Amino acid sequence: MKISNRKAFYDYEILDRFEAGINLYGMEVKAVRSGKADLAGSFVRIMGSEAYLVNAKIFPYQPGQIEGYDDRRTRKLLLHKREIISLKSKTEGANLTLVPLSIYLKRGFVKVEVGLGKGKKKYEKKEAKKRRDIERDVEQELAS
Repeated sequence: MKISNRKAFYDYEILDRFEAGINLYGMEVKAVRSGKADLAGSFVRIMGSEAYLVNAKIFPYQPGQIEGYDDRRTRKLLLHKREIISLKSKTEGANLTLVPLSIYLKRGFVKVEVGLGKGKKKYEKKEAKKRRDIERDVEQELAS
């Protein structure tokens, strides 16, 4: 099961990608396996020497629901220290943002794909939409 953040590709130009583990509760892992997660509006923040996934929503797994569970809690990302230092220097220097692109399973472990992105301006978003529309129209003409 792969849960992707399609809004990230619309709002940001993704320059680089990284894979990170994530620290989850047992019932959160089951919820992700069943596809019950949402990355819209979430981001990655580096605090001190650790990276955290902020504002990602993982819906509660119904059979094992915990009382007082916060589905938008801040979750720790598991990265090597040198990766965190590298990401921190890139985000501070070049006005870049860390955005979660997808959550997926890899050999039984839950992984998060994090992208280093540069925010798009409004006119850049319009140009990209026009380009996609033109390409879709050309493909439809060629198909018929």
